[in-house]
This record gives sequence, C-alpha cells and structure tokens, in this order.
Amino acid sequence: MATRPRIVHRSTKPKGKDKDQGVVAQEFAHSKALRIIAIISILAVAGWIFIAFFSPPLAYKLAQPPAGPIDSPEFLRQLAALTDSRITRNNRIEPLENGDRFYPAELDAMRHAQHNINLDAYIFNHGDINDRVVDVLTERARAGVKITLALDAVGSATTPKLYFRELRGVGGRIEWYHPIRWNTWIRSNNRTHREILVVDGQTAFVGGAGYADWWAKSTKKDPQWRDTMFRVQGDAVAGLQSSFAQNWLESSGEILNGTEYFPPPAVTGDIPALVVSSTPTPAGATRARILFQTLLAAAKKSICITTPYFIPDKSAIKEMVRAMTERHVEVRILLPSEHTDHKVTRASSRALYRDLLKAGARIYEYQPAMIHAKILIIDGVWVVVGSTNFDPRSFGINDEVNLAALDPALAARLTADFDHDISQSRQITYDQWLHRGIFDRAMGVVGWFLQRQQ
Repeated sequence: MATRPRIVHRSTKPKGKDKDQGVVAQEFAHSKALRIIAIISILAVAGWIFIAFFSPPLAYKLAQPPAGPIDSPEFLRQLAALTDSRITRNNRIEPLENGDRFYPAELDAMRHAQHNINLDAYIFNHGDINDRVVDVLTERARAGVKITLALDAVGSATTPKLYFRELRGVGGRIEWYHPIRWNTWIRSNNRTHREILVVDGQTAFVGGAGYADWWAKSTKKDPQWRDTMFRVQGDAVAGLQSSFAQNWLESSGEILNGTEYFPPPAVTGDIPALVVSSTPTPAGATRARILFQTLLAAAKKSICITTPYFIPDKSAIKEMVRAMTERHVEVRILLPSEHTDHKVTRASSRALYRDLLKAGARIYEYQPAMIHAKILIIDGVWVVVGSTNFDPRSFGINDEVNLAALDPALAARLTADFDHDISQSRQITYDQWLHRGIFDRAMGVVGWFLQRQQ
C-alpha cells in the first residue's frame, strides 16, 4: 500500500536575531516618525564629523603690536594676563636631553618620594621602561606613598588594565581620561596630551615625552627618539600640580587638595615663569594658542621652533611672515625627516612650507632619528616648553600644558642644543620644495583632508 508523502510545513516567521531584524524593518516600514529620527541622527553624526574635519580654525591676531621690550616686566605682566596664568619668580628649570637622562632622573625622584607621586600621561605604553616605572611606583605605594595616575584612554590604549594589577593591589590609583563610551562619545576627540610628573609637590617634570621604549633605547628598525624633558623646582611646581589635578578630577571625580600636594617650595630660584594650562573652549580658543601667537608677534630678533608635528594655521604663518618681512626676524624651524611616526602628518607639514620659505625662513629636517622635542625660543630670552605641538590638535582640541620662562641663560643653553641638532639636519630650500616628488605631493593632499585632526 502506497504511503502518502509527509508534508512538512516550514514556518515563515523569523527566529532569534532574524526575528529581531524583521521587527525593526517592520517598524521602519510603518513608522514615519522613526524614519525621520533615524535620518536626523545620521545627519547629526555626519555633520559633527564634517565640522571636525573641515571647519576653519579660529583666526588669531593681536589688536596692536606688543609695545616695549619683550623682556620687560610690563610684557611679562601682559602675557600672564592674556594666558590667565600666575607669574612665579622662585624657580629652577633644568633641561634633560633624551631618555638616557630624563628617565633616570624621573625614576630617582619617584624612589625618593615620601608623600605622593602624580603622573599625567598621554602615552603610557607597556614595555621595559614602564616595567621599571610601575615597579618603583608599586614599591613606593607599599611604603605608604599615595600614587595617582591619569592616563589618556586613547593615547595609552595599548596598555591593559591588568598591567597595573599589582600597583592597584597596594593602593595605587589609576584612572583613564575620557574613555570612549556611548554616553561620552561627544567629547571623545578631546584628549589629554599633557605629560607631567609631580613628586611630593616639590619636583616636577614637564615636556613632550611620555613613557615608551622608543624614548629609552634604539632598536634594529628605529633609532632612539630625540627629545628633551625639563625638571622644575620652585613655585611653578604648584601650577603643574594644578594642571594634573584638573585631569585627575575629570578622570576620577576627585579634587586633590591639602598641603601634602601644595607644600611651600623647599628650594629657591630666580627664573620668572608662567605655567600655561590649556584646554579647548567651544569656539576653539586656547591659552596655548594665545601664548604662541603673542610671542611670535613680539619677536624682534629671532624665532627658533623645534616640533615633531608642524601644521601651522594661517594666522601663525602670517605672523611669522610678518616678523621676517617687516621686522627682519630670523626664523629657524627644526622638524622630523623620514624618521617620523606620522608620515601623513609630515606630508601635510611639508605642503605648508611655501610662504615661510619664500619669506626667508630656514627649515631643517633632523636626520639621525625621530625628533620629538617641543621648544620655542624667542629673541634669546623667552623659552616655551611643554606638551604643545605646532598643530591644530594641540592648539584647539587637546588639553596641553606649557612652561614659559623668561631666562636668557636657559634660552642660550637650548639654542646651543638647537644649533647642534641643526648640524645633523638637512636644510630644505625653496627650490627643493618646488621639486619635491609626486608621492610627497599626493600624501600632502591626503593630509589636507585630515589636517584639522592632526
């Protein structure tokens, strides 16, 4: 007897994930309001990205040329007022060239800490040097020293939280600045780029070097980076501690206070200095940008710039051109060569040489290694050091900190270092710039699209 074939009825209803997708599709199909909200959301995000990449930077120009000598008390007072900074005079500032000198100095200061160690870093990249740093911090935490680290969540993203497990276990506190989450993405482009170490509120280190092996040693592939950090003692340490405290508050919700963090200085010095802590405003104005523009406009003799990332806006270029053509100021700029960690940024930088070279600027590219120092010297009397690059991110997006010192002796020391670095550099002439390669020009075009974010 023939059997009737069995008919299997397959459900056409979606299951699991497919079911959820089907429900969403149906809702979109039947809800005009939902479609409108989705379109508005997409346009809002696209608009935010477009504005971030292509909105013009804020123009900077002094209302009138600075009057009087650049090393006068009146100029110092005005610069302090413009940058909303306090004048300190009891300071010692010591440059420490390269990781061979500044890492041992920082580790020694940490080992002798009695009360607290506060570290603010954009780059804290796990490796040999950071193993040593964390070991010292852990030992001091066991001894009762308060340890607080504010690390940028993007710049230090390669360092896992487990790296600090032992340090946390003995009381060390590590917080991440602006971690990217669904409810904080709107401010995710603002990073802390500050590199600050403060020990017992008495000794501070400031500059552009974070914590990574490329500052500490050479490898077969890359030579050790050229950089300079600065050891600071005296009244200015309180300003650097305050800058750290701002980032610590934003990372942890805690305000650091008490005489253990802000003690009277134990040393005496004679260098007038300003600590210029810079954070972006909604319109893009920053104290760092005001500081640089004012000093460029005040230069009467010379401008020396060392920076790893040089993407000056139109206001800065015009100010330097004006200094050369109207006041006959000598402008020298020291930048990376092929030894750079951001080749697109270098191409963006080289695309902007034209007006500066035509006006008489001398631009050099450092040959031995990546140069990462961030130093501005004006007229052989003013020095600005810190974390600020000569680029849109530092001037309008990131948190930065700079130490501006009126000290001819320090300026002379750093100018000698500048001259030595130039002796190992290649000068770029206007004719060479005109005949640069097609690949370099193409990379410059790519860099133009990303210029505001570099």
